[in-house]
Amino acid sequence: MAQVIRKNFSGRSFSSASVLDVCQLTNGHNRVAIYLSKGSTLDSVHVNPPWQVVEKYSVDGAWVIIVQNNLLVPVRLVIDGIHCDLSIAAADTDLFQNRNAILAVRNGETVEQIITWLTYHATHHGVSGAVIMDRATDAVCDAFAQDLSKALPPELDLNVVLATCPVPLGHPNLPPEQHPYCAPNAPGKDRMTIPAPDPQTAPLQKVHIYEICRHRFLSKARAVANIDTYDILLPLEHGTLFDQAVESDHGYVALSGQMAYPWRLRKSAGASFADHICVQFDQSNTKQRWCIAPAKLSHPVTWKFIRVVGAHPDPTRIGTFVRCMAIRHPTQRVSKIVPQTSLIEDDTLLTLSRQTFGEKPIRIPDAKKSKVVSPGSVAIITTMKNEGPFILEWLAYHRAIGVDRFLVYTNDCTDGTDTFFDLLQKKGLVQHRENPFKGTALKPQHAALQAAEKEEIMQTADWVVCMDVDEYINVKVGDGTLSDLFSAVPKANMISMTWRLFGNDDVHEFRDSPITSQFSSCAEEMCRKPHQAWGFKTLYRNIGLFNKMGVHRPKGLKPQLWEDIHWVNGSGTPLPREMFRNAWRSTSATVGYDLVQLNHYAVRSAESFLVKRDRGRVNHVDRDQGLAYWFRMNHNAVKETSIQRMLPRLRDEMERLLADPEIAAMHAHCVAAHEAKIKELKATENYAKFYQELTGPRMEKMSKILRHFGANVFLSGPEVVPDDVVFQDHEETFFFTVKQTETKH
Repeated sequence: MAQVIRKNFSGRSFSSASVLDVCQLTNGHNRVAIYLSKGSTLDSVHVNPPWQVVEKYSVDGAWVIIVQNNLLVPVRLVIDGIHCDLSIAAADTDLFQNRNAILAVRNGETVEQIITWLTYHATHHGVSGAVIMDRATDAVCDAFAQDLSKALPPELDLNVVLATCPVPLGHPNLPPEQHPYCAPNAPGKDRMTIPAPDPQTAPLQKVHIYEICRHRFLSKARAVANIDTYDILLPLEHGTLFDQAVESDHGYVALSGQMAYPWRLRKSAGASFADHICVQFDQSNTKQRWCIAPAKLSHPVTWKFIRVVGAHPDPTRIGTFVRCMAIRHPTQRVSKIVPQTSLIEDDTLLTLSRQTFGEKPIRIPDAKKSKVVSPGSVAIITTMKNEGPFILEWLAYHRAIGVDRFLVYTNDCTDGTDTFFDLLQKKGLVQHRENPFKGTALKPQHAALQAAEKEEIMQTADWVVCMDVDEYINVKVGDGTLSDLFSAVPKANMISMTWRLFGNDDVHEFRDSPITSQFSSCAEEMCRKPHQAWGFKTLYRNIGLFNKMGVHRPKGLKPQLWEDIHWVNGSGTPLPREMFRNAWRSTSATVGYDLVQLNHYAVRSAESFLVKRDRGRVNHVDRDQGLAYWFRMNHNAVKETSIQRMLPRLRDEMERLLADPEIAAMHAHCVAAHEAKIKELKATENYAKFYQELTGPRMEKMSKILRHFGANVFLSGPEVVPDDVVFQDHEETFFFTVKQTETKH
């Protein structure tokens, strides 16, 4: 029959040390272990006769003191000058002798959930015992034990020990473990209101409990599996996991766990194990636990949280379990603990839910790809403010390489940019809209993207990309056209184009000539810092794999369709699925420029940068484009002229456009307005000083040695770099960095 037995640890807390428990060791010799909690000061703990200290050792920073005495009288300690006698816990190992047992931690799971958990493992895995370390207080655990005892099916042959410790077992600086902040994949942690620390229920820190439970309860068990009360062992084809441990020459089977989630929970119903039918398609990390046959392990060993030290798992055997995350982190909205864009159904979990638990879980709705309306068409969505002099070249260049649709949103222009686009729309070259961000909480770029989703020009395009007027698609394959790029990666439906940051080439004054011919100095290909250096923009096919447009890539992945994504980098190499949901920049493993790169002329000339700073940013509207921005984005390390092979086509297209007298007049008007603004800004004390800094020898030299700086230098700004670092010649391996400070913009 089933029985529930309450046990307590004999712990006590003092100012400089805490004792979790004092228990008799199972290897004889009248030895007793005193387990101190992590953070305890060993020197503050003194053992009084007749006990003698025979050994001291640390497990993950928590001390164990082994003492010996012929008489098992209470252990006498002096801690912080306070005398205390702690009774020795006798071994209750006969409770689990020759039984298959689970060693688990409970941290708020309900009686109903524990009953389901115990019944499942007893019925399907041959479990006949469980030691549950309850994180609740004694009073709460006493009430829980009574309720559990009443509800436990009596026909089950189960010995269940519920143990508590008077010393809180959680991390002292973390909130309750149930809170979404403690869910490893919860989105938006930086925006959460985090509860105060609560060591009673925070994630486990005091891992000595596994050794304590070993000596007090489980050393005679047939086999022991270490999982928690929200974990489910998956069935094996033959036998049980416990049989595997006993049959193994090593007596040790490693367990690999995967986090599982519901798609959605029914209203007013708490999460059940049967609800958990989904996993993350891009989750590669697994949870590690263990199952052992104690009698077969060599000694000495130490039972720990995720492994048994001193023992070696059988390489030919492995057990699996699922961690039911909505039980660990109770919520009515699954999206609070995991991005739903990452969830896909798992056939094994679906079968478990239906056939083993007999439930009908809420399933993920179907999703289908959409058909291409206008094959071969390419559309750019962009936002602009006061970019008049640069419009014509950018438009002509991208028309020359194969872009046939342009949707432009402008706001608050004073240089004729908006009027220019009205004219270009009348000529049938672009579609122009007023940016609808005013009166909303959206930033201009995000408001434009949201509005663009309703525009037919975007809805019917084959390929779509969001990009800015200072970005140029540099196709390096074939004749430099987009059709050549698409032919080079015929299976791709997403192509990320990584930035090459082009500097001002020490050009100070604005000139009305093509950007792509004026500026040819840029960052090196393997430019890991600053982190903006490898940002990318993504050309993607408009086939409904995502829910909405994004600045760097489409957003809101439909997880049902993740296997339809064929995403390559600028060298045509497939990107890993871990990047599918949120990635916006390349890494050293994924960067590639062989087929295409995005030339990013973020600063242009020093004079034009004055206007750019005065204009403000379309995305990070609250950030200044000051000296720190120039420092990060002005790279003049190497020459890169691959885009200039397109200059003949660019000039031909510009000549065709300028042949229209209205377009020519409007371009001249914007150039004049830009020049007038430069003159106005340079006449002010603030901008005159800023211009001197931009064009001075210090900033010019730094733009050529940025590869020598660490990430914290770019976050802190150019002021942290000493003059001797700037102006001295250095070996190629020279590296300079500083301590992390608040980011300057």
